[in-house]
Amino acid sequence: MNKIATAGLNLLDQTRFQVGGDLENEDGILVRSAAMHDYAFPESLRAIARAGAGTNNIPIDRCSEQGIVVFNTPGANANAVKELVIAALLVASRDILGGAEWVKEQAHTPGVDVAAVVEKGKSAFVGPELYHKTLGVIGLGAIGALVCNAALELGMDVYGYDPFLSVDAALRLDRHVHVVKNVEELYKVSDYITIHVPFNNDTKDFINKDAIAHMKGQVRVINLARGGLVNDCDMIEALETGRVACYVTDFPNEKIALADKVICLPHLGASTPESEENCARMAADQLKDYLINGNIKNSVNLPNVAQDWSGVSRICLIHKNVPAMLTQITSILSAEGVNVENLTNKSKKDYAYTMVDINCRIKEAVSDQLRAIPGMIRVRVLNH
Repeated sequence: MNKIATAGLNLLDQTRFQVGGDLENEDGILVRSAAMHDYAFPESLRAIARAGAGTNNIPIDRCSEQGIVVFNTPGANANAVKELVIAALLVASRDILGGAEWVKEQAHTPGVDVAAVVEKGKSAFVGPELYHKTLGVIGLGAIGALVCNAALELGMDVYGYDPFLSVDAALRLDRHVHVVKNVEELYKVSDYITIHVPFNNDTKDFINKDAIAHMKGQVRVINLARGGLVNDCDMIEALETGRVACYVTDFPNEKIALADKVICLPHLGASTPESEENCARMAADQLKDYLINGNIKNSVNLPNVAQDWSGVSRICLIHKNVPAMLTQITSILSAEGVNVENLTNKSKKDYAYTMVDINCRIKEAVSDQLRAIPGMIRVRVLNH
């Protein structure tokens, strides 16, 4: 679904995979931004790989209930977004876009000495430098960390906030980034604020009237993550009062696009050939590894589980995260005289994933017994 870069599709060996936009009873789906909430999933569907970070176009809860793994590609488009953030910082500070448009208007006016008019009128487009200003970065994942480090290179003072900061993410950050535990501390000191968090029920309208009230006057706000993270009505009001000097968004709509002091970009965040190829490769590779080997990496609804093959067959089980599940699985295998070579089990909230490598092929009746365990959602048997 959507146009997926051939660099990713080429990873799907045509001797093993049939790839197309009109297939029926598909095993996997590669998707970018297509809306899937009303899509009827066939029973054969095992995984959806989103070539991008956000997954709000995919019905995650329904996928989990049906044992469909949903992948995304965190970090694949991070450099593209980081570079656009730098551009947004510059156009928010110095009216580069307005100035360039004004020069064109002068050039189209008959009899105007463009060079002379420019020297007289350039003061209307003056703006502050980034050097020694403070940038607040909300969300310190793959993109946020790159933005923090790049801003330091520009000579900015950088504050970062992320309530779910992982060890890996913390290691990516330059030690000079001031990581705060309260976002209001970031609001109080920042001349510029950029947000890089997923859009969900908890982050909807993250930047709203209350958040803006804690910010410095004349702050410049950038949103290249998701439109719903910023309340448009509250932002327009803040722009009118001067509380916010400029708002740059990658998610225009009829309301925000017509507001003063707003720079609307046509969703350019990941729109580079390099980013599209990176996302396509990662999505296709994760989908292929799951379909062939059962390994899960970068799933948004199931735990990451991967192990090297150590048996003749591999049983992949998606189930509810409930007590005694492993006991029931191993009891059924033991009763059949099946030896477990390796077993990995991990959980993520309400769901869990178990991979079992065994020393023989099992009968379909054994698979049916595993499927009959209360709380079991999907059982797949792979043969090496």
